Amino acid sequence: MRQLLFGDLLSAAVTVGTLGLLSVVVPRLVDWAILQGVWSGGDGSACTGEGACWAFLREKYRFILFGIYPPDQQWRPMLVVGIVLALALGSLPPGAWGRRLIACWIAGLAACLVLMAGGVFGLAPVPTSAWGGLPVTLLLATMSIAFGFPLAVALAVGRRSRLPIAKAVCVAAIEIVRGLPLVSLLFVASILVPLFLPEGLAPDKLARALIALTIFSAAYLAEVVRGGLQAIPNGQYEAARALGLGWFRTMREVVIPQALRKVIPPLTNTLIVMVKNTSLVLVVGLFDLLSAGRAAMTDPLWPAPYAETYLFIAAIYFVICFGISRYSRWLEHRMAGSTVRI
Repeated sequence: MRQLLFGDLLSAAVTVGTLGLLSVVVPRLVDWAILQGVWSGGDGSACTGEGACWAFLREKYRFILFGIYPPDQQWRPMLVVGIVLALALGSLPPGAWGRRLIACWIAGLAACLVLMAGGVFGLAPVPTSAWGGLPVTLLLATMSIAFGFPLAVALAVGRRSRLPIAKAVCVAAIEIVRGLPLVSLLFVASILVPLFLPEGLAPDKLARALIALTIFSAAYLAEVVRGGLQAIPNGQYEAARALGLGWFRTMREVVIPQALRKVIPPLTNTLIVMVKNTSLVLVVGLFDLLSAGRAAMTDPLWPAPYAETYLFIAAIYFVICFGISRYSRWLEHRMAGSTVRI
């Protein structure tokens, strides 16, 4: 540790500078967040601005987490969050991967949509315009990735195909989507999609946002998968043909698993970006976690504590994204250990 922190002049200067900065910042942060913080109160009268107004979060956390979902029915989005987290935790061990896990995800996401929408099994109907907060963020992130990943694999394989028409279509789709910002795709899905469909079949705002996020994630994931496919040596294809495997089995059982194993870090980066991109769905009228927090701060009874609200929301995003990052790091080491050549 001494060698690391004070091994040379530069390291010593950085260490001393960091300690000096912390000695100034930490006491002020503790004083603002804890010593001067306001922890209780039914309105903003107790928040003087000298300390953090944590009472606002105690009063508004349900609105931030669940938006304008009916208060007496908020057990339903709470259960949805629990289902998504349970499915995510159950998917962590590689031994659990398989058709049974896919079936569990399909059933779980269907149950989440039924719980949120209601109208069946005695549940009061709730329109998607009343959905908001953390459930919307989790559902949009998981469903866009789940629908976009198979499409991304197909686009990546098609881009490397020797069939000129298939390759041209895949290249055009990937480059057009990657050349547009997500906000423009959300506007296109919100405005143009209903124009191409009959009046009674136009999807609601949630479905339109999901379509845009799925297409966006598929284009970016396709380039990541293509990089993994290019890293597979031709000997793998030749060995698969020597064993009598057809093209489809070769891709499914030999090539694609190895390609995905090689691109775990960039895949993780794209997944994290997609989780954070759900904060842009406000442009189509949906209230995700960040949008619900902004709406909560418009209450005139409170002094709009921006720092406290954004810290709360940032902590939730950090837990989700950091968890994905740590899991991918563990998975990368595990996969590297399983492919060591002797």
